[in-house]
Amino acid sequence: MTLILNINVKWLIRFILFSLLLNVSISSNAAENSFLPDLKKQAQQKQLWTQKEWLKLVHYYPDSASPSGYLSHVDDKNFFLSKNGKSDPKSELFSTLESFFKTAQPDNKHAQCRFIARLAWLQKELSFNLNILPYAACKDYEEWRNLVKADRVTLLFPAYHLNSPSSMYGHTLLRLDPATSEMNSDWLSYAVNFGAEVRDDDNSFFYAFKGLTGGYPGFFIVMPYFKKIQEYNRIEKRDIWEYQLNLTPEEVEKLVLHLWELKEIKFDYYFFDENCSYRLLELLEVARPQLNLTSEFVMTAIPVDTVRAIERAGLIEEITYRPSQVTTLQHMIETVPENNRSFIEQLADNPASSQKAPFSGLTLNQQQPIVEAAYKYLSYQQTNEARDPQRAERAHQLLTLLNQYPITESTPVPMPLYSPENGHGSKRLSIAVGEKQNKRYSDLSLRISFHSLEENENGFLRGAQINMGNIKIRMNESGSTQLQRFDLIDIFSLTPRTRFFKPLSWRIKTGLERQWVDGKNRLATHVTGGAGVTYPLMKNGQTYALGLFRLEGNRGFKPRIKPAIGGMLGTLYHWGFSTAHLSLEGTRFRADQYRLRLNYKQNFVLAQNHALEILLRRELQHDTQFSEARIAYHYYY
Repeated sequence: MTLILNINVKWLIRFILFSLLLNVSISSNAAENSFLPDLKKQAQQKQLWTQKEWLKLVHYYPDSASPSGYLSHVDDKNFFLSKNGKSDPKSELFSTLESFFKTAQPDNKHAQCRFIARLAWLQKELSFNLNILPYAACKDYEEWRNLVKADRVTLLFPAYHLNSPSSMYGHTLLRLDPATSEMNSDWLSYAVNFGAEVRDDDNSFFYAFKGLTGGYPGFFIVMPYFKKIQEYNRIEKRDIWEYQLNLTPEEVEKLVLHLWELKEIKFDYYFFDENCSYRLLELLEVARPQLNLTSEFVMTAIPVDTVRAIERAGLIEEITYRPSQVTTLQHMIETVPENNRSFIEQLADNPASSQKAPFSGLTLNQQQPIVEAAYKYLSYQQTNEARDPQRAERAHQLLTLLNQYPITESTPVPMPLYSPENGHGSKRLSIAVGEKQNKRYSDLSLRISFHSLEENENGFLRGAQINMGNIKIRMNESGSTQLQRFDLIDIFSLTPRTRFFKPLSWRIKTGLERQWVDGKNRLATHVTGGAGVTYPLMKNGQTYALGLFRLEGNRGFKPRIKPAIGGMLGTLYHWGFSTAHLSLEGTRFRADQYRLRLNYKQNFVLAQNHALEILLRRELQHDTQFSEARIAYHYYY
C-alpha cells in the first residue's frame, strides 16, 4: 500500500511540474501571439527598415545589385538573424523582432543579450514595455558594461610613422571617457580600435597584398586605453592628437550599446577604404544618425581625411596634444644648453661621473635637467630590448640622483602650431607647362595621396614623403598625348641623425616613367630603393646621402631588364612659405650606361590647398645630355 502511495505521489509531482511548464509555455506563446503581430504591424506601417537608424545599426549601404537596394558591410553571418539579413533590411528587422520573443535560447546567447542597441531602438520606435518579452539573463553584457563606463567620446589620431608600413598614414581610434566625477584620469578610459587580424608569419609583401585585396578579417576591439598609450607613445614613438567630440550622453550610450553588438563580429579589412578610420565613422553615424560621414570616402579613407570630415561636421569640441617618448626626450635635450649636452651621454653611460668635474661644478639648476634627460635617454635606449641588468642599475642610480634635487616641473613640450587636419588635402590635381630637349609640353596630373618633401609641411612630418597613385599625362607640342609616368609607390623618409638618435633614412619607389634610351623617350617599369643618412647641418635644413639600387625594364635595353647601382645627394631647406630641394642623382647600368641628374625644385605655398612649383633639371647620359624647365600649379583637396 505504501509503495502504491509513493508511486502516485511521484506521478502527481511530475504532473504538476508538467502543468507548470505547459502553462509557462502557453503564457509565453500567448504573449508572443498577442504582442508580436501588433509590433510587426506598427513596424510595417512606419516602414522602420527604411529609417536611417536601422540602416546604420546593421551597416547597410546602397547597392544597385542587391534586390533590396542595400547590402551590409558586415561579413559575418553571426551578425544577422535572417538568412537574407545581409541584403534585406526588412527581413532582418522582422527576424530581430521575432528573436526577442523566443524562449528556447540560452542566457547570454539570446537576441536580447546580443543585440542590445537594436532592442533599445525598436523599443523606442514601437513604444512597447520590455516586460512583455521573455526574461533573458545577460550576465556577460552586464559584466562588460560595468567595466566600460562612458560619458564622453574622444577621437585619437596617432600621427604618421614612416618606419612602420601599416602606420605611415597615421591611424584613428576612439576613447571612451567616464564622467569626471567618477574617474578623473583618461588612463583609466577604454580605447575602441578597429584593425586587421594579421598573422605573425606574414611578411611585408603578404601584408600589402592582403591589405589591398581584403584578405584580412577586421575586428573591433575594446581595451584599456593605457595599453594604447604604451603602444603608440613608447613602442612606436608616435605623437597622439586627441579630439574630444561633442556627442551627448544619449548618443554615447547608443555607440557603446552597438559596440557590444560588434563584439567578435568580422568585417573584411581593406587598407585604403574599409579600414580603421572608415569603421569609426560608421560608429559615429550610429551614435548620431543624421551624420553622413562615410559617403565621401568611396576610393580611399585616409585617416587624416576622416578627421577633417569630423571637423567639417562640427563634432570637435577640444583638441589635446600628447607627445611621444621620443618627442619629449628631444625637447628635454634641446632645453639643455648645447655645451652641456655631452654630460647627458656621460651620465647615461656612467652615473658616477656626476661626482666629478666639470659636471660637479655646475649649479643645481643646471644639473637637474641634465640628469633627468640622461635618465629618460637611458629608458629610451631600453625600449623594445630585453632587460639589461647593468642598464637597469644605471637607471636606478640616475633616479636616485634625480631625487636629490628640488622637485621642479619640466618645461612641457609645446603644442605644434598646426594639427594634422590643418594640413593640405590628401589628393592633388596639377597642371604644368614646361620645356624639355627644346620642345614644349603641358602636363595634367592626379595624385591619390598624400605628401611630397617640398610641399607645405604644416600638419605633416618634416622630411617625410608618402605618395601613391600618382599619374601624369603629357601633351607634347606636336599634339600627341602619352602617359608620362605612373608612380605606384613613392616613399622617402629623411630622419636626421644626431648624437642621441641615429635613424636610417631610406627610399622606395616603383611604377612607370619615361626614360630617354637609345634615341627615344621610352616608357620604362622600375623598382628603385636605397638607404643612407640625413644630418641637420643647418637650421631648417636637412642634408642627405643615400646609396641606390634600381631594376629597370626598358625596350631600349638589351637585355630588356637591367640592374643599376648609384647614389643620391641632396639638401632640403624650409622657409615659412616655401621649400627648396637640390639633389644630384646618379645610376650606372652595365655596358657603361649611366644617368646623372641635377635637380632643383622649389615649392611656393599660396594657401593651405594651393601651391606653385618650379623645376629645373640638367641630365647627362653616356650618349646625350639635355635640360628641362617646368612650372606647375597644385590644387589639393
